[in-house]
Amino acid sequence: MCRLFGFRSAASERVHDALVLERNSLRRQSLEHPDGWGIASWNDSGGLPRVARGLGAAHLDPEFERVSSAVQARAVLAHLRLASVGPVKLDNAHPFTYGRWAFAHNGTLHAFDRHRAAIEALIAPAHRTFRGDTDSERCFALFLTRLSSRADPLGTPTLHDVQWALASVMDDVARVTDVDVGNGKRSAMNFLVTDGDLLAATRRDRTLFFAAEATEAVPLRERPGSGTRLFALEVASEELQGPDLWHEVPQDGVIGIDRDLTFVETSLATLLQRTAGTLARTG
Repeated sequence: MCRLFGFRSAASERVHDALVLERNSLRRQSLEHPDGWGIASWNDSGGLPRVARGLGAAHLDPEFERVSSAVQARAVLAHLRLASVGPVKLDNAHPFTYGRWAFAHNGTLHAFDRHRAAIEALIAPAHRTFRGDTDSERCFALFLTRLSSRADPLGTPTLHDVQWALASVMDDVARVTDVDVGNGKRSAMNFLVTDGDLLAATRRDRTLFFAAEATEAVPLRERPGSGTRLFALEVASEELQGPDLWHEVPQDGVIGIDRDLTFVETSLATLLQRTAGTLARTG
């Protein structure tokens, strides 16, 4: 189990509070998730992320606080690791990156050692450039594979294409790993991905919450509907401050914010049904 935090705003903002100072900040959560940390941040539209990673527990690593204090960005993706697949080393630390993209995973694929070859077989050769041992890195490579079937990952894919690619990974992996689940335990797949302009997240068998601002420093206490234009969106594994500011993502839910800062909430079933309907009409 790991912890995720994502942020996308219309303006460049500091995230030191969420990472270090809030009552349930990532620094505090690292007491139970001590196997490394990573922070990716974007200052410019279309730019590459700045990425920092560490192998120690964030609450014991002065570099985590130094980086957290220095980050002022339009988009941030942060991760705490509790190692379940693969040893504690930098090549296994999240976020994983490709061009402008950064990706993090909270969860574990069921019986990954047994299913590893089958999952890797789903990944396009161009994306089988693994540096580490984790199931999470394979999920990112599969995401890039699925996204490439709809759009150029190094171009400007739409939020819908990105959400569909994440849903496809969830579906593909579940078909491989969940067929022999005798005790009801499924692959847990909370994914968070951003290219610094759009951001998307999924929930499957781990907690996930989001908070939104309608205008700068004015949080939305009511859940925004799809199509709502926002000033900022935060996504986190756990509520970071007042619970009345955070909204729970439902099981198999998919949320995101597009390049124009429009919020979209949908689901795995809706995304896959829409694809099936399109294939039926064009078949």
